[in-house]
Amino acid sequence: MPYDISNSWRGVVGTIKPTHRPGSLEEFIRFLPEGIGVIPVVLGIKEGTEKEFLDSMEPMKEKVAELAKLNVDLIFPQGAPPFMLRGYRGEEAIVRSLEEKHGIPIVTSGMTQVEALRVLGIKRMIGITYFQGELNQKFAQYFTDAGFEVLGMEGIPVAFTEAGRLSYQEVYAFSKKLYLKHKNAQGIYMLGGAWRILEVIQLLEQDLRIPVVHSTPAKVWAIEKRLYVRQPVKGYGRLLEEMP
Repeated sequence: MPYDISNSWRGVVGTIKPTHRPGSLEEFIRFLPEGIGVIPVVLGIKEGTEKEFLDSMEPMKEKVAELAKLNVDLIFPQGAPPFMLRGYRGEEAIVRSLEEKHGIPIVTSGMTQVEALRVLGIKRMIGITYFQGELNQKFAQYFTDAGFEVLGMEGIPVAFTEAGRLSYQEVYAFSKKLYLKHKNAQGIYMLGGAWRILEVIQLLEQDLRIPVVHSTPAKVWAIEKRLYVRQPVKGYGRLLEEMP
């Protein structure tokens, strides 16, 4: 039987967290306005390999079905790679099929990020990740297929399990170095929810004078939009401050 979620008077989001690591869920909930309820479930991704991401799709669909039975207002499968590796059109097809099956709106991390880039007027972008090698090329292809010009998509050298230990100073320096290689970029994109570097968003926007799309503000903004809620937050970049 579904839980009594009537006290979440602005809506309830069922979210599928890709890993068990702490941090991103807490940040996500902290930035959501009062009255939005969150029901989290976890996939349990551990290694961050392409095979693990691809193999996670069937368990992801099972978690979607689990949340749909609870009558949530919106289902949000977090973790961009499992969907991005299916391609931009492949993701669209999967989401459409799940919405038709369960009758509940679904938005993925990739979808929130694409929407955020568009609303901020970014067409030429650079991307920062904590992945290596061919994965970054595939992430870049996802955004290319979504209509963006990807000038560079580079990963900070760090183990998948250690991404949360990167300091915002390290991420700032890496991002700035990539920007200086592509000064015609209109925005910076940061893939992944593992890093704890929200402070860097405003610093980069202030110094480089271009917008930054980070996964946490993007999902908060996109979820509020879908639930017809608008609560700006200052100090973490244009997207949350302006709530366009």
